[in-house]
Amino acid sequence: MAVRVPRDPEIRRLRARVAQAARYHPDQPERADDDRRSLKAAVAEQYVRDLVDTFPPLTSEQRSRLAALLADGERGDDGTP
Repeated sequence: MAVRVPRDPEIRRLRARVAQAARYHPDQPERADDDRRSLKAAVAEQYVRDLVDTFPPLTSEQRSRLAALLADGERGDDGTP
């Protein structure tokens, strides 16, 4: 199975820092917490950017719903994002 290497150098750097902390400091997981958080945010940002690049133009209502979801995680009346 092939391993997918991120094309973003920042994501690669953060993955390396998390791996280094796990390898050399397994008894101190808090050392990598900020890097894990930053890595998750960078991966999510890249995913959203790639996804949005495939979208047709969004309406202002659709943009507002997506922005609200990203801002505070609110869900719609029917329980869906």
